Amino acid sequence: MANKNSKFSENVAGKYYVDSDCTGCNLCIDYAPLNFKMSDDDSHAYVSKQSENEEEEKACLEAMENCPVEAIGNDG
Repeated sequence: MANKNSKFSENVAGKYYVDSDCTGCNLCIDYAPLNFKMSDDDSHAYVSKQSENEEEEKACLEAMENCPVEAIGNDG
């Protein structure tokens, strides 16, 4: 389960975030490319944009549910 106390600083403010457990597998970007991006050094993903509509919300939830290391959190 993701820990909001260890989320990456690149995450934009909002309910979704990626924490330090991320391994940089790119799965979240495959599910929600409008909302997740890789860090400059490709070591981890982060939330670049919070979901703004039903389609993006569904994509973010799928990314969170399928994250192999449970590094995506939802404080919503």
